[in-house]
Amino acid sequence: MDLSIQPTNMTIKSVAVIGAGTMGAGIAQICAQRGWKTKIFDTSQESLQNSLSAINLFWEKGVSLGKTTEDQISTWSQNLETHTDMAKAVSSTDIVIEAVPEILSLKKSIFSKLDDILPKETILATNTSSLSISEIANATNRPERVIGMHFFNPVPIMKLIEIVRHDRCSEETISAAESIGLELGKRTILVNDVPGFATSRLGVVLGNEAIKMLAEGVASASDIDTAMMLGYKHPIGPLELTDLVGLDVRRDILHNLANSFSDDSYLPHPLLEKLVEDGNLGIKTGRGIYDWSNGTREDRNDL
Repeated sequence: MDLSIQPTNMTIKSVAVIGAGTMGAGIAQICAQRGWKTKIFDTSQESLQNSLSAINLFWEKGVSLGKTTEDQISTWSQNLETHTDMAKAVSSTDIVIEAVPEILSLKKSIFSKLDDILPKETILATNTSSLSISEIANATNRPERVIGMHFFNPVPIMKLIEIVRHDRCSEETISAAESIGLELGKRTILVNDVPGFATSRLGVVLGNEAIKMLAEGVASASDIDTAMMLGYKHPIGPLELTDLVGLDVRRDILHNLANSFSDDSYLPHPLLEKLVEDGNLGIKTGRGIYDWSNGTREDRNDL
């Protein structure tokens, strides 16, 4: 079976990324590396500066490993712009990729504003990992040009983009999204607009069960992760992955699944809820299921 994707005739020259968090920075980075003029929008100047710092840190690490040159960094950096004015950020762009927090009302508000600003032919993509693409699309007058493009963290390394189509999405938009993924050096899969799509639905259930096992004392966090890595060839264990993605993100996806399917089996384990309530969100806060405060992964003895 030929699973390759053939590019469309769509030519990408400029991209706008809405949201300067971890995912937004990663998406902007690979777009800049592709040679596209990449504009990052965020309401916070501090967040924009942090995103540039994260991108440069990644590039400089590449230099130390012999994978990147200073000349490449100089070229890629020239492709990046930051903006706190949305209209300026999205002007003259071929596609806008939204990567703000998983709050449906926020995403709908942004897409409604983008719809008023942009030409009707501009594609609007959302990086949501679990929210309804259809609901987001219906906040615009161009639902046929709205699509889900679910990237994975860390974006520059992970090879997958989950393309999510809804009932009113055009075949042209689907083809363009697949082509963009190919141009970015990613492999794409195409899924329908159902809660959790394919990846999040499976991933969070596995992670939630691993947290339950940890709470029950089945094994240590590192041993549970090692079991999945060596026994099932997972590149990273479900608990470390939860820390990488963010415990709050995983918790919110589980709540969304539980509500969408009216099925309490998807509800987050109480330990996950407690960790989030205590501000232990994973790598981004230095503590989650593991202790990352020293820059390395260490089992916690207080769970």
